[in-house]
Amino acid sequence: MNFLLTSSGISNPSIQDALVDLLGKPISEANALCIPTAIYPFSVGPVMAYKFIAGLTNSPMCGLGWKSLGVLELTALPSIDEEVWTKVVQEADAFLVFGGDVLFLRHWMHQSGLAKLFASLRPEMLYVGISAGSMVVTSQIGETYTHSKPPSDADITSESIVLQTPEGENLDVTLAVAPGLGLVDFALIPHVDHERFPENSLENVKKWCPKVPASMYAIDDQTAIKVTGGVVEVVSEGKWTLLPH
Repeated sequence: MNFLLTSSGISNPSIQDALVDLLGKPISEANALCIPTAIYPFSVGPVMAYKFIAGLTNSPMCGLGWKSLGVLELTALPSIDEEVWTKVVQEADAFLVFGGDVLFLRHWMHQSGLAKLFASLRPEMLYVGISAGSMVVTSQIGETYTHSKPPSDADITSESIVLQTPEGENLDVTLAVAPGLGLVDFALIPHVDHERFPENSLENVKKWCPKVPASMYAIDDQTAIKVTGGVVEVVSEGKWTLLPH
């Protein structure tokens, strides 16, 4: 499986060109499955899930003109005959995985059975992630929680840390570190230096990333990480940094 791991979706022509290159054919000839699951822990979850599926987000991934588009809701899969949904997954050309709470998404990737299926899929299949949808496939997850607490699974370590806003105000956050799905061999933090996420300033990320046992790409919303056959390439019209472990 190949990967296009974005911070904010298909946000510029370079990332869209990378998407088409990885598909190996025009978007209009490709079948996609979208996964909105990660957004549900937030109060805006129902609205944003609809906007994602309808292609109404700022960088619309589902509104690019796919040949067909289906919804794969991970929380529903355990109640469905596995033979029914696995056939649909195996026939897809691309998975479009929305952002939200990465540890909630990780839980349902495993609980649904999708995580164990990835290894058996066709090598040319493409996984496209947004934010948490990108982070979940990495070797290690490092995520900060500012208004809520992370899940308490046995393999998640959490600690309270103090970061600062660009204006110098203190931010009390919880840093959660956990194994990702391990489909790529690095960590990733999206939305770096975005005004809506002061905890993700590059200076703040540099403070806590040594606690994550993996090299980490810190990327802004105009950047994506392209992985083909294990080879990593940065696609960017913005800013990014590789923070070695």
